[in-house]
Amino acid sequence: MRVAYLCVDPGVPVFGTKGSSVHVQEVVRAFRERDMPVTVYCTRRGSDVPADLHDLPVVERTVAATESPAERERAIASAAQSLADAAIEDGCDLVYERYSLFSTASAVIARATGSPVILEVNAPLIDEQRTHRTLVDEAGARADTTRVVTAATVVVCVSEPVAAWVRPFATSPRRITVVANGVNTRRIVPPAHSSVTTGFTVGFIGTLKPWHGVDVLIRATARAESAARANSGRLAAEPPWRLRIVGDGPERAALRQLASNYPLDVEFTGAVAPERVPELLAGFDVAAAPYPAGQDQYFSPLKLYEYLSAGLPVVASAVGQIPTVIVDDCTGLLVPPGDEVALADALGRVNEDRALRVRLGRAARALAVERHDWRTVVGRILDQLSAADQAQLKAGAADSFAPQPALLIGGRR
Repeated sequence: MRVAYLCVDPGVPVFGTKGSSVHVQEVVRAFRERDMPVTVYCTRRGSDVPADLHDLPVVERTVAATESPAERERAIASAAQSLADAAIEDGCDLVYERYSLFSTASAVIARATGSPVILEVNAPLIDEQRTHRTLVDEAGARADTTRVVTAATVVVCVSEPVAAWVRPFATSPRRITVVANGVNTRRIVPPAHSSVTTGFTVGFIGTLKPWHGVDVLIRATARAESAARANSGRLAAEPPWRLRIVGDGPERAALRQLASNYPLDVEFTGAVAPERVPELLAGFDVAAAPYPAGQDQYFSPLKLYEYLSAGLPVVASAVGQIPTVIVDDCTGLLVPPGDEVALADALGRVNEDRALRVRLGRAARALAVERHDWRTVVGRILDQLSAADQAQLKAGAADSFAPQPALLIGGRR
């Protein structure tokens, strides 16, 4: 069952350090574990190649840098057509496209090959582009979105708000389903032994952008440490707190400046390769997802599942999809979004109560393994295909035992 995985978004490197890059890699891994060979067709390959994916075939059509947003939009559309042509030439049994603006690649392939298509939608990209960047041809973006949504056999959305955004583009809303993101529970595991370091480490992983609430986390951690020292009555002897912020982004300079205002040990690691994430998580005592109030909460945060898989007590804002994953005081602690005082209190509670820390961590790990492993998530996605689609895939698998000369055309491998 040959899978053509398409990612035409130049902002998503297949082999990169972004959460979106991790998402691409994990879906590919899950397909490969099902003996479904994958070829990735993309506009940005990236260079941080994990050891287990060094043999992944990747076809790249780069989008040239330009100062003109309109030219960039046209270049993306052209790259999408070229990638579709390459996938048709190579042949495939299943098309899986990560929804990208100005790409109709999966629709083109479906029309040419008759292969079933899974379209994965992670965000309302038209709205994002218009609000946070520049969108020139919105009518074209809407037309392209309608085309790929209509052509898809199944449209998989990471949250219900995303699904609600997609439905107006669909002729058959029944094809739209919600499947949240996941985590590789074999790659991210609890540490074999407790940390030998002294102190208490609060951790965060993610892109440093305003809607991740890292400024609130810095203030809350400083407040919680101050309260812990005051309550102990042993200021000099009290083990130090640390805040470790893993990731990079446009808010880094402002956040470093904010952190300098407090007598708090704050480490900014910068962007790290996905291979380093498990070791960094192992150094956390508690993990935070401090989303602020007043944001469009349509996300399915990868960090949340990574925290759970690492067996960490999680303190998270009760927004969006998070309360459907975290049960307060069972698999984590929920706090009101943007509430610095409540976040500080929750961090202090985890610091003071080791039994709570252990209980929450064990429950978190169990939840990740039972419900949110990427193998389970991809299985849910494939289950959305109809019996006819499944039969078509099986027929394609049988055909794939025969020689496939098209796979070698053009030297793409």
